[in-house]
Amino acid sequence: MVRQRALSPAARLLLAALLDAGPGWTHGYELSRSAGIKSGTLYPLLIRLEGQGYLEAEWRPSAEPGRPPRHAYRLTEAGRRLALAHASERCSALAGDLRETIA
Repeated sequence: MVRQRALSPAARLLLAALLDAGPGWTHGYELSRSAGIKSGTLYPLLIRLEGQGYLEAEWRPSAEPGRPPRHAYRLTEAGRRLALAHASERCSALAGDLRETIA
């Protein structure tokens, strides 16, 4: 039996940001801003999630002439399922907290 390591809080934030970004490609800088994760944490995390099959990455041409290509990322189907599962857990936890607050 393969034991799955729990996702770090940064990984959860990143998956949520990628899920919010939709099916298109998103650049690392945009992910850093939307997830609130610094680049020193973000890029190793992106590489690890890509290696685990949750993300795909490719070099995309810049929209601005004369600028170098940029690395872009998007969720794979497995990554989308993982992100949705963690979003669902988070919603359940928030609902539980809300019920305790109201009671």
